[in-house]
Amino acid sequence: MSERKVLNKYFPPDFDPDLIPRRKGPKNSQQVVRLMAPFSMRCNTCGEYIYKGKKFNARKETVDGEDYYGIKIFRFYIKCTLCSAEITFKTDPKNTDYAAEHGASRNFEPWRDEQAVQEEDRLAKLEEEENNPMKALENRTTDSKREMDILDALQDIRARNARNERVGNTVDLLDRIGLEEIESAEDLERKKLEDEDEKLVRAVFSKVSMPGSSTDSTPENVITVKRKADDIEPDVHSLLPDSARALISTKTSSVKKAKKNTLGIKVVKKVKT
Repeated sequence: MSERKVLNKYFPPDFDPDLIPRRKGPKNSQQVVRLMAPFSMRCNTCGEYIYKGKKFNARKETVDGEDYYGIKIFRFYIKCTLCSAEITFKTDPKNTDYAAEHGASRNFEPWRDEQAVQEEDRLAKLEEEENNPMKALENRTTDSKREMDILDALQDIRARNARNERVGNTVDLLDRIGLEEIESAEDLERKKLEDEDEKLVRAVFSKVSMPGSSTDSTPENVITVKRKADDIEPDVHSLLPDSARALISTKTSSVKKAKKNTLGIKVVKKVKT
């Protein structure tokens, strides 16, 4: 069973798209599109309000001679819902919005510059003052009062900043004093620990007398050896210089010879032939 809705069309092998005749139409033809009102507006003919989001069948065309950095601007034609008067608006790429053009006025224009609004208010104020001297006097009184309030607020801000600065300097000074006290306490603690370490070193060190000089207890014949609880005690001879080692070896050899002579043991040296 073949499909009811065929999406792919058959093109014969000898099909040439250039042979299809082109449709001739106007250069800037209008298209009918379905859209919603991009902003709330009021009809200038009957005063009807058209809210934002109202759906219309509009005609769309490209604006000739207008663009924004190469971006095309489009114009839309709609009709008022009450009097069927024609209303036109177009795109505004500069402000990323739409601008009312003819037949209706926008209720709120967010891109209006504040300076322009202030300038309009100032001009209206001047015109009113020219026609009404009492109003000019009231405006001058209001302006002077506003200036005094601004100066008072500025003085309060300056006084508050000066007070905060003084408080900050006092806090910094106290912090500096506290740091100095902490450093002095740390120095005392460090010195105390060094004294304890020195006492411990003195307690660990012991005095070992040199061999052959048991009766002599002069400082020259005394060797100081550092003992460790978890280490093997070093040999005394390994701690002596070479001259002391030679002297000790001669003394020990003379003592051994004297002992052998007293016991009457003769030592015969064999000579190898």
